[in-house]
Amino acid sequence: MYKVLLLHSSHLAKPIHRQTLTAILSTSKPLLASSSPLSLLRSPRHFSFSLPPHRRLSLTPPTSSSLPQPLRNLSNRAFDDSSEVKIEAEREQKLAKDDDKPRDESKVSGESVLGSSQEYPIGEFEFEKVSAWKSFVVKLRMLIAFPWERVPKGSVFTMKLRGQISDQLKSRFSTGLSLPQICENFVKAAYDPRIAGVYLHIDTLNCGWGKVEEIRRHILNFRKSGKFIVAYVPVCQEKEYYLACACEEIYSPPSAYFSLFGLTVQASFLRGVLDNVGIEPQVERIGKYKSAGDQLARRTMSEENCEMLTALLDNIYGNWLDEVSSARGKKREDIENFINAGVYQVEKLKEDGWITNIHYDDEVILMLKERLGLQRDKKLPLVDYKKYSKVRKWTLDLLGGKDQIAIIRASGSISRVRSPLSISGSGIIGEQFIEKIRSVRESKRYKAAIIRIDSPGGDALASDLMWREIRLLAASKPVIASMSDVAASGGYYMAMAAQTIVAENLTLTGSIGVVTGKFNLGKLYEKIGFNKEIISRGKYAELLAAEQRPFRPDEAELFAKSAQNAYKQFRDKAAFSRSMTVDKMEEVAQGRVWAGKDAASQGLVDAIGGLSRAVAIAKSKANIPQDKKVTLVEISRPSPTLPEILSGIGSTLAGVNTTIKELLQELTFAEGVQARMDGIMFQRLEGASLANPFFTLIKDYLSSL
Repeated sequence: MYKVLLLHSSHLAKPIHRQTLTAILSTSKPLLASSSPLSLLRSPRHFSFSLPPHRRLSLTPPTSSSLPQPLRNLSNRAFDDSSEVKIEAEREQKLAKDDDKPRDESKVSGESVLGSSQEYPIGEFEFEKVSAWKSFVVKLRMLIAFPWERVPKGSVFTMKLRGQISDQLKSRFSTGLSLPQICENFVKAAYDPRIAGVYLHIDTLNCGWGKVEEIRRHILNFRKSGKFIVAYVPVCQEKEYYLACACEEIYSPPSAYFSLFGLTVQASFLRGVLDNVGIEPQVERIGKYKSAGDQLARRTMSEENCEMLTALLDNIYGNWLDEVSSARGKKREDIENFINAGVYQVEKLKEDGWITNIHYDDEVILMLKERLGLQRDKKLPLVDYKKYSKVRKWTLDLLGGKDQIAIIRASGSISRVRSPLSISGSGIIGEQFIEKIRSVRESKRYKAAIIRIDSPGGDALASDLMWREIRLLAASKPVIASMSDVAASGGYYMAMAAQTIVAENLTLTGSIGVVTGKFNLGKLYEKIGFNKEIISRGKYAELLAAEQRPFRPDEAELFAKSAQNAYKQFRDKAAFSRSMTVDKMEEVAQGRVWAGKDAASQGLVDAIGGLSRAVAIAKSKANIPQDKKVTLVEISRPSPTLPEILSGIGSTLAGVNTTIKELLQELTFAEGVQARMDGIMFQRLEGASLANPFFTLIKDYLSSL
């Protein structure tokens, strides 16, 4: 859902906000007895988000001289301010004919979508048998490799997939898992003659389904090498099992926690809380599926929001049933019956073929020893994720060809400029991202570029500036957008500037809509005895400053028109980028979030797949043969920051990394027009919270700001 929030308040009121809210929330009766979570609302950025005229997003109609030619040959008049202006009749007729053509829905699955199997290459991994000469070269390079790259022959690569997984590359001082490095390790392990197999520990995951799809694809690719891959699962819900069932064998301890009971989606509402503390949200929502403002303005879920979330849940649940039934060789009906039976006994899981056997970790290791022909008293040579990530591709002779394709990663919330206290890798900084785009555009080294996006959006101005730069880059060389867990609002804004968009089946996509508003704190001020008077010049000067009263009728009218204008500009730019008529785009906009598979059928996405398919399409667009190797160049690999160095050096000091990051992030905040998707909580899908429900409700709302 595209979300416009103007997080701006008078600097004179900031200290008052902090003090007054802390006072009222800490002295409230039983309903507000827990002041800790509510005190999070005291920051001024959570109070006034009205639309200041001087900060409105202005998207002037592009002209032939100011923009590269439309990638999809759509008329630039799609940007005309008049809603009556239509695209040329002949263009409109052609698009209408295309829309009337029957769509082959059977192709909207797996690695193909709407004819993309013919138009776009698949990019499927093919394991190539290592020649004698290459084997000799690899052995020679291993002899001269760095000490930290030495791996004993017959080793087992082990990795713990648990917690959050970043779509960004990690520096060697960083902690946590990185999707690019996970995928690279699978490829290296497949060709590394020293690696006999993979032993995966799969625990509670806290990432989206897009990343899970990418990891699962690499597990299946690794199996093509003929090496074994075994999963050990002590705690398992749907997402963890989705990965585990891609492995050859699944083992669990007798006391394992299995809860394969189905999926839920939740939407939380703060209107009751706000009413009790005397805060009136004044929300202007554009788009019937726009639910971001519902968290503030409503007490219950709207019919449209229920429809949208139900469709997302059906996509995810249906995909899970299909893939699991295929992996386990069972009928879909049998999988559904098992889920609905509420089975939790590990013995029953083994009996029904959901897991291979019941073993403790040491028993699995003993089994692996026997498989490798090792004696029981010998130590199994294991190489973990962190150590194996240091093994260079050069050592295994896995370097690409002469042609280079740039990979530009955009992960996290979007900001226009970096705060002095913000940490590296904490989000997408517009200014820095634009520098990367320009460096690729100005360089003759790169034949194409891939924009890898994993973002719910953020600053609308930054999104537009990056859209412009991506369009300029696409005018000089092929640009492919590869979307991970989410590319919504500002994230999709960036993606739609590319020539081709690739998404996973379950990537959260679109969210073309706006919501804006402000808080009326009049009743809260009365409760705490606070008064505020304003002297102003200019009819709308108090639009931001007067948070102690509701909008006047003329202010409300201006506010509504501003929101309509912001929505129209985003919708029209989306229509322009995707070669749709404005009317057609209106049907798929309205603030709706689509799963990648459905987004493809609606024309918001071109092909279904991961980064490998994006690379294959980039090669095709750059006239590079599919069987020819290319070198993928990560633009601006991460350099270690002070917090990362401290967390690496002091890893034994509990909470150093977390404390520093939380402290720095708490001291920074964004202001201006926001283009974000609201917070959607998927229980057993994004990780069910075990915390107090009230804390969860507050956390869900704050995550959307």
